Amino acid sequence: MLPTMTTSQDTWILLIVSLPTSGATARMRIWRTLKALGGAALRDGAYLLPAGAEQVAQFRELADETLQQEGQDWLLTVHPDEDEDTSAYRALFDRSSDYVELLAAISDARQTLSGLGEAELNRLLRRLGRLYESIRKIDFFPNEASVRAEAQWRDFVGAIETILSPGEPHAAAGAIARRDPTQYQGRLWATRRHLWVDRVACAWLIQRFIDPHARFLWLESPSECPTEALGFDFDGATFTHVGDKVSFEVLLASFGLESNTGLQRMAEMVHALDIGGPTVPEAGGFDAILAGARERLAGDDALLAEFGSVLDSLHAHFSNNRKR
Repeated sequence: MLPTMTTSQDTWILLIVSLPTSGATARMRIWRTLKALGGAALRDGAYLLPAGAEQVAQFRELADETLQQEGQDWLLTVHPDEDEDTSAYRALFDRSSDYVELLAAISDARQTLSGLGEAELNRLLRRLGRLYESIRKIDFFPNEASVRAEAQWRDFVGAIETILSPGEPHAAAGAIARRDPTQYQGRLWATRRHLWVDRVACAWLIQRFIDPHARFLWLESPSECPTEALGFDFDGATFTHVGDKVSFEVLLASFGLESNTGLQRMAEMVHALDIGGPTVPEAGGFDAILAGARERLAGDDALLAEFGSVLDSLHAHFSNNRKR
């Protein structure tokens, strides 16, 4: 068996499997797994992957499954003789055609957005998101097609978010002023209705760490914000995006909460989900649970009341310095 490797652009792993003729079900299962892993079929039963540590482990699992099905397997390392061979190997993993299909699906979906309700838009976003991630996960050698697909995907997500959450804030310039929490007690706080990632996280943060007696007003339009209310997460609000920080991060900086480990890790997740960037493993689950809660619950008061416990649990999880 192969030793565990880190990654190497000129080293490849080759899996050759042979199953008994009676193993049609196992053969189909292994083939589907290989397709999901992005393995390139050199011929029937012979599959190639870049020899990264994760890919080696994945092929080992398939080799073990082959033996359990009374088949045979060979797991080999492959080194190209010349640069031309490396280029030929990489060409086997060109995902351009997959991205073309994805972009066609996105283009078709765009034509339907105006006629869809909130639940349908969220389902569409999740379905195409899974498709995009499945391609990106096996795009071992990104190229111009990858860059175009990422740009189109972000634009598509932005179009849906604009429908679901009109009035997304633009980043303001300047420094973030430090605030005295004692001056922000028992206040009325206001943000756009139909809470989504940044806004629900901000409302929770306000309740738990800034103003325990806060009252909230969910605005149909930011222009309806009363003068006495503290606005957050819309253009012109007291607390909104500043520079590269989302509103949740601005609140942390404003009230001196940056040293709280759990809140900082939550900020990473909120930032990634709201405007993109490096994410955390918990982000996908958070996004899915919030989408489901929005479909199931009637109104933002109910959403914040129920989702607060989810955020409490995430904070407890993130406050544990062991990153699972």
